[in-house]
Amino acid sequence: MFKESITDIFFDLDHTLWDFEKNSALTFEKILLENEVDVALDEFLSVYVPINLQYWKLYRDEKVTKSELRYQRLKKTFDAIAFEVSDSLIHTLSEEYIKHLSSHNHVFPYTYEVLDYLKPKYKLHIITNGFQEIQDKKLKKASLYDYFDKIVNSEMAGVKKPNPQIFELALNLAKTHAKNSVMIGDNLEADILGAQDLGFNTLHFNAHKEPQHNHCKMIDSLYEIKQIL
Repeated sequence: MFKESITDIFFDLDHTLWDFEKNSALTFEKILLENEVDVALDEFLSVYVPINLQYWKLYRDEKVTKSELRYQRLKKTFDAIAFEVSDSLIHTLSEEYIKHLSSHNHVFPYTYEVLDYLKPKYKLHIITNGFQEIQDKKLKKASLYDYFDKIVNSEMAGVKKPNPQIFELALNLAKTHAKNSVMIGDNLEADILGAQDLGFNTLHFNAHKEPQHNHCKMIDSLYEIKQIL
């Protein structure tokens, strides 16, 4: 494939290495119980998950702010399941969600095995649209931090994937070139197409069971990376 020319590998974090949905579900289980919000967790999550993804897209597209994202994803979910909550409680849940989310450390299967395999061969980096205040906590709690040379987030870059500036910043910090790099992520628009616009090689980790496409190779398990790189 492109193995011979590669020196650097850039990973997305959430939904790619760090199992966002599992850790998020555990966080909601805790905070809904502690705040006596009497909703069925499965019902809540079935509505919340797609709303959260929708709001992250709006956030990537600069159509909502960080505070709007954090408030509206909960407000819209409670409205959709017809559960009445006060604005005060929504703000409390939003704050507690951020506070406790990074305390969970579930990663996708084969994460450590693949990183242990790659680290002696390549320089490894992170490019994430997540918020700096919790991404470092996630990496450290999950014992991922020390695998990576450069960790670039959208707050330090001032823009979000797929904006080319965040990829350019990552390349500059890593002192490498797109043609010698691979971007691995779960989001076709933000991770794959965004990186390809700058000339990256790409691998699409199909965490959301999306239909096949021809933009690049799709993998269903991180283990497949060992067979490619």
